Amino acid sequence: MSEPIPFTKMHGCGNDYVYVDGFHHAVADPVAMAKAVSDRRFGVGSDGLILILPSDKADVRMRMWNADGSEAEMCGNGIRCVAKLAYERGLAPKRARLTAETGAGVLTLELGVKDGRVESVTVDMGIPRLERAEVPMRGPPGRVVNEEIRAGDRTFRVTAVSMGNPHCVTFVDDVKAFPVATYGPLLENHASFPRRTNVEFVEVRSRGEVVQRTWERGAGETWACGTGAAAVCVAGVLTGRTDRDVLIHLLGGDLRLSWPEGKGVRKTGPAVVVFEGQWPGSA
Repeated sequence: MSEPIPFTKMHGCGNDYVYVDGFHHAVADPVAMAKAVSDRRFGVGSDGLILILPSDKADVRMRMWNADGSEAEMCGNGIRCVAKLAYERGLAPKRARLTAETGAGVLTLELGVKDGRVESVTVDMGIPRLERAEVPMRGPPGRVVNEEIRAGDRTFRVTAVSMGNPHCVTFVDDVKAFPVATYGPLLENHASFPRRTNVEFVEVRSRGEVVQRTWERGAGETWACGTGAAAVCVAGVLTGRTDRDVLIHLLGGDLRLSWPEGKGVRKTGPAVVVFEGQWPGSA
């Protein structure tokens, strides 16, 4: 059996992952490890596995696998935790601005540091990709804004956004009571989305405040989704429901989003260490 693998369990607004320092520890089969550690009864319990790796394009590289073993491009909550670990563990330069290579490109992170600890991270999530083919979503060219889509026994109006990974945003009247577990998987696996999609169900409280629940591709309902929050900010603007600055309430906490005209989406939120441990090296 190979050596145990040290890990750190972290969360951003309840969106929790197991993190491994890939600078110093190798994971032979990340797909198998992601499935095993994510199990909330027989594993650590998480939404997936994230490796922090060296990069020739940025300060660090982030790779992530969902709880079902599928690899995802990026996670807005996960990358905040990557920044915290990279800074505090000396994996990246000790400066308040870091860069991270992801499947969605190289992103810039601004760190709120106090007494040597990262308390919050602001991520430039990049410019949203809005053309249907960029999401990707099947259908005629153009943007998908308030477009009708049938899932199960009901019709939704959806707005499709890519933040480096696909999102389908739909607005509902009462998100707390909405049957996310019923319609989330139907939309995630809808034939319109060739790579499946993340799904955000959103209730608007005012032009500057919304409540979001997320059905994540490959993970089910999660307590928060950073790229999903960015997509919700964009969808709110595109549909005329919200302003460009919005406070988003998620099951695990709050995120502050802004989408300056002509620029990338910016997201600010916490990154929290839960505990550390060692995973048996057979994975």
